[in-house]
Amino acid sequence: MTAYAIAHLQDAAPHAEIAEYIERITGTFEPYGGRFLVHGTRHETKEGTWPGAIVMIGFPSIAEARAWWDSPAYQEIAPLRSRHIQGDIILVEGVPEGYDPTGVATAVRAALPAEPARRVAERALPSDAARREAAPLVDSAG
Repeated sequence: MTAYAIAHLQDAAPHAEIAEYIERITGTFEPYGGRFLVHGTRHETKEGTWPGAIVMIGFPSIAEARAWWDSPAYQEIAPLRSRHIQGDIILVEGVPEGYDPTGVATAVRAALPAEPARRVAERALPSDAARREAAPLVDSAG
């Protein structure tokens, strides 16, 4: 199943080590089947705030993504980036072809707390205000 390395990097001033990192990174992930999916492109923030840049590398599986991250080749160049750019980096497994999210929705519903029986009964009874409004109609009819 496809996996991804996703980096949310904060803006940084240009530095020679960052340029070297960019020049060398492709050579570290290609042996693991990795390829850039997002790099150096602008993004649109639709909700919230999202300062900085996104980098996304796709891998054939989470095993290859982990092997790349832990590889001596990548670990050798990682400080070239981390010394100059703050950010968050995650490895995440994708979903299979034909993925159906309704199973997750079912699990979410099953995890919801049961509604107390008293609340259900209270909803079935008319409110005090509704009883007061109905009282004159009952009195005049009777």
